[in-house]
Amino acid sequence: MQEHINDPYVQRAQREGYRSRAAYKLLEIDARDHLLKPGMVVIDLGATPGGWSQVAAAKVGATQIGAARAGATGKVIALDILPLAPIPGVDFIQGDFREASVLIKLQEQLQGKQVRLVISDMAPNITGIAITDQASVMYLAELALDLAQQQLQPGGAFLVKVFQGVGFEDYLKLMRQHFSRVVTRKPDASRDRSSELYLLGLEKR
Repeated sequence: MQEHINDPYVQRAQREGYRSRAAYKLLEIDARDHLLKPGMVVIDLGATPGGWSQVAAAKVGATQIGAARAGATGKVIALDILPLAPIPGVDFIQGDFREASVLIKLQEQLQGKQVRLVISDMAPNITGIAITDQASVMYLAELALDLAQQQLQPGGAFLVKVFQGVGFEDYLKLMRQHFSRVVTRKPDASRDRSSELYLLGLEKR
């Protein structure tokens, strides 16, 4: 708890109005790879508490202010099994995206628009048992990749959180089958002691 309170990114998020320190991970990756563009449609998986959705909505022009700055109106659809307090410019669907009812709601929100980017910062409830936690993280990453394959238009991009460990290399190989280029990212906002990495798949085949 003390580490969290003293964390400079937590303090910065509180000052700048972001719901989580994770916002700075996406901001840093976007500054390098220019993922979020005006007018694009983005799906944010495991969105609660909403830090990534806040960043995406502003960048793609899903909010009125963001649209004025970007010069185009984009769309952000957030999904999570947990509730999400409303975020301007973000359409939220609560539920498990493995369920048909949730996918139907997603299609209704998309209204035929093509998805250019799927982002996932999902993480399971950590048990402290390394092998169990690693398996849970990679399972969520596999689910996210499956949805990205279903929803992304050709040429789209996919950003997902993974942990280094068992299953990582196999997952990396799987991503390379579906994207022309796959790169790893470790933003400064990721804690040094954490084994988390982000995999970015570019140009969906």
